[in-house]
Amino acid sequence: MDRFKKYLKRTGKKEHVVEGLVNQVRAAEAYLKAERQVELDSAEEEDIRHFTQILPTKEIKKRMRALALYFEFSRNAPLASLARAIREKEVAKTRRRFKLRHFCGINLEEVVRLETIGIVTVDDMLAAGKTPLTRQQLAEKTNVPLESILELVQLSDLSRLGAVKGVRARLYFDAGLDKPSKFIDWEPEALRQMLEHFVESTGFDGIAPLPKEVRSTIAKARDLSPIIEY
Repeated sequence: MDRFKKYLKRTGKKEHVVEGLVNQVRAAEAYLKAERQVELDSAEEEDIRHFTQILPTKEIKKRMRALALYFEFSRNAPLASLARAIREKEVAKTRRRFKLRHFCGINLEEVVRLETIGIVTVDDMLAAGKTPLTRQQLAEKTNVPLESILELVQLSDLSRLGAVKGVRARLYFDAGLDKPSKFIDWEPEALRQMLEHFVESTGFDGIAPLPKEVRSTIAKARDLSPIIEY
């Protein structure tokens, strides 16, 4: 676990966060060894799913976050992807059903066309616009321009960053941060300054995020697994 600790610290996580993640992984390791007779590094998809089934619902998100990071560290891409997918599913259950019409700067007439076929919330949009092909098909079906479909998908994808909704998602999108992956390589203060300059230079109708929000948003972006094919 020492190498895993070092890996976590290199990603900028604080000591108490590192300790918490390591303890979560150790708990999973102990369970798999006792109940499945398998070492964590030899675990398969069935073992991870079995472990998930015995967890209290409120524990799944943080346990899967820790395991996703561990499998990423150990270069086990299939299990890292599985853990992130399980976590995302749990997050989606508690995510407020934010409606597309509440994003700033959207074409309401186009959103209404989507609503008529049942695409009302960000989760609906993410499900319907996962790939270039499904977005193209959706554009043809609704007569909503493909570029508008893509924009709504990207805004919806940004909404997965916790508190990023309405105005904030529009700010990030307009500033060029049009998908969660674009936050990953930013340092918090540099990102805050860039957004502050963008607001001041463009007259954007809103304020730049405070340092705490920027740090939280970058951390969440680094934890998210991609669900949209761009």
